[in-house]
Amino acid sequence: MAKASEIRSSNLSIGVDEKISWQQSLILGLQHVLAMDVYVPPVIIASAVAMSATNSAALIQSTFLGAGIASLIQVLFFLKLPVCQGPSFVPIGALVGIIVSDGGKLDTAMGATLVGALAITLLGLTGIYKYIVKHFIPSIVSGTIIMIVGLTLLPTAFTSNIYISTKTLSMDQNVLLAFITAAIMILFSMLGVYFSKIGRVFRISSVIIALACGSFVASLMGGLDLSSVASASFFSLPHIAFINYGISFNWSAFLTMLVIYMVLLAETTGTWFAVSAVIEEPLKDEQVNRGVIGEGIGCFIASLVGATPLTGYSTNAGIISITGVASRRVFVGASIFFIALSFLGKLSALINAIPSAVIGGVFAVVCMVIMLSGFRVIKNEEFSERELYIIGVPLIFAIGLLFMPSSLSKNAPQLLKYLLDSPIAISAIVAIIMNKLIPAK
Repeated sequence: MAKASEIRSSNLSIGVDEKISWQQSLILGLQHVLAMDVYVPPVIIASAVAMSATNSAALIQSTFLGAGIASLIQVLFFLKLPVCQGPSFVPIGALVGIIVSDGGKLDTAMGATLVGALAITLLGLTGIYKYIVKHFIPSIVSGTIIMIVGLTLLPTAFTSNIYISTKTLSMDQNVLLAFITAAIMILFSMLGVYFSKIGRVFRISSVIIALACGSFVASLMGGLDLSSVASASFFSLPHIAFINYGISFNWSAFLTMLVIYMVLLAETTGTWFAVSAVIEEPLKDEQVNRGVIGEGIGCFIASLVGATPLTGYSTNAGIISITGVASRRVFVGASIFFIALSFLGKLSALINAIPSAVIGGVFAVVCMVIMLSGFRVIKNEEFSERELYIIGVPLIFAIGLLFMPSSLSKNAPQLLKYLLDSPIAISAIVAIIMNKLIPAK
């Protein structure tokens, strides 16, 4: 039997099933935690519905707990790929609308997400989804979706993290900070490529080195505020169902979330293909089916602990490509960190204190890596006029939706609005349709 080191991907220094020490797993897992920005969706929701500071903190903690449990479910039992679960941006608009209509309470929103998660689990148990992937998502479609995932996430790195000014940092300083952070990450990653023996440790820890160096530079600029860490309590509890809030059911809210979950499956499938491309292991039909079941169970448990719907994060694929580390133990380590963060107020506050421009510098490079991973999938395709349209038209939709003014969609039906807020989902649908409509020679 071949050893794991002999069958690993040529681009990896540590393969998917290779065992590394738990100390290394925790340190390397922290890189994924720091780069994922999982606290952003709950912060947006909390501010949109004017939650109190206590409830906002509880929602963030619940998000960490849900992400940790759901990640363990996928990594250890179902999907078994090196990927972490985190809160999706897709349901934000729907959840805000449901919470506002419910008088600011989470009861109806969590009830809808809970029932929707059960519906997704049943979809996986019936085995239908694997046939959808097999017959409708060949390599040219999956590669296009991966490229679109990276392309559509990239503007967020600039508009939300880099091209901003804060109380302590000007926009010029944030741009410089992002550039320095990205350059440091690329430098240490390439040290591992050119100096395989002595540089290996630099490559596998390049993300955490970049974040640490970027935060240090930010402190020299006066842009690192640790006051929230000092004031945070060491131990606090997240809010969970039937204890801190109730569960109520509404058919309209459920149907809305059911559509949202179908969009999430398109988003998370793109992530699975991105990770599959990076580790150079094909995604099997049964694996996809197990992943859908794991997605449903993870989202169900997340609802019970007060978290919003979760999805696989494409960021992980980019970090794997940069560091060359794909061991599932690392993602178990990341999951443990997420769970710890849900109870450790100071540790959560420390991660939250990393300046957004530092995160943005890492995030921008990661998005680029994801986009080019998609190109790697389709590079061996014959680029006839048919393939150009199958790849190009979804890209047009993705860019068009990214820059679509809100006034254009304000009068659209609510369900259509949710779809228009997800360029990944719409573009994936367009790629599938184009591949079926344009006949092959």
